[in-house]
Amino acid sequence: MKKTWLAASVITCILSGCSTSTSEERYRGSVQANSAPLSAVKGIAAEPALAKEVVEETRRAWHAYRDYAWGYDVLLPLSKKGFNWYENSLGISPIDAYSTLKVMGLNEEAKEVEDYALAQDWNKDQYVQVFEVNIRILGGLLAIYELGGNPKILAKAVDFADRLLPAFNSPTGLPYHSVNLKTGEVAGDKGQGEGTTINVAQAATYLFEFGILSYYSQDPKYYQAAKKATKAIYERRSEIGLPGEVINVETGEWEGTQWHHLQAGVDAYYEYMYKSWMILPDPEIKAIWDDSKAKIDRYLTDDFNGHRFYSIVDMRTGKILKRSVSLYDAFFPAIQAISGDIENAEKTQQSWHWLWQKYGLLPTRYHYGEDRIEYANSELNPEIVESAYYLHQLTGKEEYLDMIKTYWADMKACCRNDTAFNSVEDVRTMEPKDYLATYFYAETLKYFYVAFAGSEAFNFDDYIFNTEAHPFLRKSFDADKAKTYLGY
Repeated sequence: MKKTWLAASVITCILSGCSTSTSEERYRGSVQANSAPLSAVKGIAAEPALAKEVVEETRRAWHAYRDYAWGYDVLLPLSKKGFNWYENSLGISPIDAYSTLKVMGLNEEAKEVEDYALAQDWNKDQYVQVFEVNIRILGGLLAIYELGGNPKILAKAVDFADRLLPAFNSPTGLPYHSVNLKTGEVAGDKGQGEGTTINVAQAATYLFEFGILSYYSQDPKYYQAAKKATKAIYERRSEIGLPGEVINVETGEWEGTQWHHLQAGVDAYYEYMYKSWMILPDPEIKAIWDDSKAKIDRYLTDDFNGHRFYSIVDMRTGKILKRSVSLYDAFFPAIQAISGDIENAEKTQQSWHWLWQKYGLLPTRYHYGEDRIEYANSELNPEIVESAYYLHQLTGKEEYLDMIKTYWADMKACCRNDTAFNSVEDVRTMEPKDYLATYFYAETLKYFYVAFAGSEAFNFDDYIFNTEAHPFLRKSFDADKAKTYLGY
């Protein structure tokens, strides 16, 4: 591991309180320009009875994990047992769930997770997917620190991030697909020592967590690695300004299909440009976002049969290659809305709501050009709820709260079981699937709760969410200090 002396000194500083920003200091921070209110809408409707119901369902689902899968990464709710992503558990579900438990006031359960996280030993001789553990484990640890202020948690986050950093030691600055947490050796998408390609989201979804860690630790190395990766994708865009989908980490060449879209594999690349700028306002990242958003509007926007979707296009020409979307794309109205493009956000959200009503859940992939499902399963994803929540908060229109009430009722009807909730194999039949994704705890339940609870319980204007819905107070980050701590 490179620069282990620096990691050790940072951890020592954190534990001794020498020069890192403390929880008290962060919460005393004055509101900066990047903390201006997102919306002037007042008196937004809430549903306190439904908020209480979501809390009780969360408690029930969490205790099912606690009873049947504690120490495993994921709950299998139908067989009532646990499942690990890798050979050894990384505690993904608990760390991912903490911020939801904390926001809902389930403090006893949250404290148990914090203690569990502190007991984790990251020195495991196993490869992990850098993208997946960044948003879930590093993001989750940072949220535990943000919401609880325990400096020992920050030390855990520093240790974990330092084990991810060797993945970024490529000729291009793009991270390898996987890294060994103990040795720092890297691996490609086909396993140890094989393959050097990653998709765009895997390449450049690090600005948010790495930026926040740089701010907390006052060490710019994390943010600079993330920024270099984001710029490596952006600088390899086509002549018309679009990146591709899959890139070679070592050569920087686009591989496979030369297409572009907002689906899984690209989505969070865009999400993190704007969200990271909102909380840590690097003007260079904002300029990349502005240019990228303009290209999305120009080339991917597709009004088809009365609906607004964003299609799959040729990265070189912008020509539509396939009128297909995935349920992950439903994140985009939220980003459109917070970036000020309310009109298009509303159009897009209406299309997603139409698709939900068509089946009662969103299928994983839908070919809107041919009106057919391509992948019929669903893991109770949060994105459509997230976007409806953003639009309700930013416009005050009750139609978006009504959408969320529909999603909650339908999800209970199809997928609530005597243990917790379950995914489905096919949204047309609602055949149950024995799996409960970590993001159901981290995101789906949280977005239902904050939507129903109202601003007195959770003020939308005060927070920015990472892609796993871990919330960070905007006032915790001083825009002037960020320039020094992140090195921009």
